[in-house]
Amino acid sequence: MEYAEDSTAHEPTASAMPVALTIAGSDSGGGAGIQADLKTFHQFRVFGTSAITAITAQNTTGVTAIHPVPIEDVRAQIDAVVSDLRPSAAKTGMLATAELAEAVAAALREHALASYVMDPVMVATSGDRLVEREAESALRDHLLPLSTVVTPNLEEAEILTGMDVRSLEQMSRAARALVDAGAGAALVKGGHLEGDAVDLLWDGHAERIWRHSRIDTRHTHGTGCTLSAAITAGLAVGAALPDAVDRGVRFIERAIKTAPGLGDGRGPVNHLAPLD
Repeated sequence: MEYAEDSTAHEPTASAMPVALTIAGSDSGGGAGIQADLKTFHQFRVFGTSAITAITAQNTTGVTAIHPVPIEDVRAQIDAVVSDLRPSAAKTGMLATAELAEAVAAALREHALASYVMDPVMVATSGDRLVEREAESALRDHLLPLSTVVTPNLEEAEILTGMDVRSLEQMSRAARALVDAGAGAALVKGGHLEGDAVDLLWDGHAERIWRHSRIDTRHTHGTGCTLSAAITAGLAVGAALPDAVDRGVRFIERAIKTAPGLGDGRGPVNHLAPLD
């Protein structure tokens, strides 16, 4: 018996899957950068697209080489994605040079990409510096004012604000300084505080704090990328920022607790950790 193929069987459903874009570096070890972002998007049921800004040679023990992608090729990747698979939300990660940061900012403006999460990746978990000194001011001047939320750790918050950020009170002041500088909101991550790990969100109107008992583990590679990708995915599906941050913070906690224990250094978190 012959069966006629249903021509509608492979057509997309009326409610298309949301799309998110990550503009970041590639991590050959798979724990951070583009790879972490795409895994996280997938886990949150969001279709992930990417524009690779640099190719890195790295694993859980450190970074041994960084090869920047030519700026015109980064821009071509962004243009190609947006022209056909327009993202509902976007994030940036490692932008190693001032020229690249300025070019990405121009692309975000020209394409009017909203729901933009700025992860100011400046220093790897291993301690390796990932951006040129000149790029720091470019990130602050050109990308920060475009962000829906910026997600610095303590060291990155110090670089962006020029303030000491080593206590909860200082985190609160830094978050306000970042919003005053143009960010829509600031999530300052206090994973390196003494005692409990604390994350603080200031959106210009209200402050929210998440406290977590410290997890005794060395497997934290890619935590910043994964958290910012989770927030981006939340925004892509239409969640309000506080809700997207809340779900992302709880996801990264589970991802750390269930890390697969890979590598000889700071191993990756578990990007297959369950959602709520």
